[in-house]
Amino acid sequence: MLSFDGVIYLGLYYGALVLTAYALVDALIRPAAGYVAAGKLTKPAWAAITGLAVLVVFWQGPMSFLGLPAIIAAIVYLVDVRPAVRGLRRGGSSW
Repeated sequence: MLSFDGVIYLGLYYGALVLTAYALVDALIRPAAGYVAAGKLTKPAWAAITGLAVLVVFWQGPMSFLGLPAIIAAIVYLVDVRPAVRGLRRGGSSW
């Protein structure tokens, strides 16, 4: 049976894992041209950053020395890069 602290940590672990995995999947489905047009790092760079974040959180946990920067990287992608790339329209029209 888990203690209260164990339940909290387990919730943080799975929450961080879902957050980083969601950032990775979103980075992979966005078109590569959108990253360049938005003035952000390239698609392979963000795919590598978010992919590494998933691996770090999976192996070391969210509260480790590298886990916190991994979560921050995923949050930066979701709040800064994703809206910029998502806001661009396809086809080059200004509508």
